[in-house]
Amino acid sequence: MERLKIRPQDIQERFIRSRGPGGQNVNKTSTCVCLRHIPTGIEVRCQKERSQPLNRMCARGALIEKIRQHLRVQEMQERAKRAKEKKARWRRPEYLRQRLVESKRRHSQKKRARAKLLEIE
Repeated sequence: MERLKIRPQDIQERFIRSRGPGGQNVNKTSTCVCLRHIPTGIEVRCQKERSQPLNRMCARGALIEKIRQHLRVQEMQERAKRAKEKKARWRRPEYLRQRLVESKRRHSQKKRARAKLLEIE
């Protein structure tokens, strides 16, 4: 949690009653754990186990994984943005531009020459 810079103050914790099979235990105890990371707004619920401490541990692991994934996506978007800006700043050197224009000119001359042959027929 230290590497991801997640502080315990940033995590909001709630305990709610589970749903599904389980009989009286489900109706009486609040074993479902709901964790919310306030800065990112990511929310995780866990009710896999019958005990609250195990669900709490499971929910923390899931929350950390979701935050890691969120940070990876943000990093990839930032890289793509920087690459796009870098590409926009790049300008073709003058000699390449001249070569390209000359190539286009030759191609257009070839096409014009073909058109004249077709008109004669």
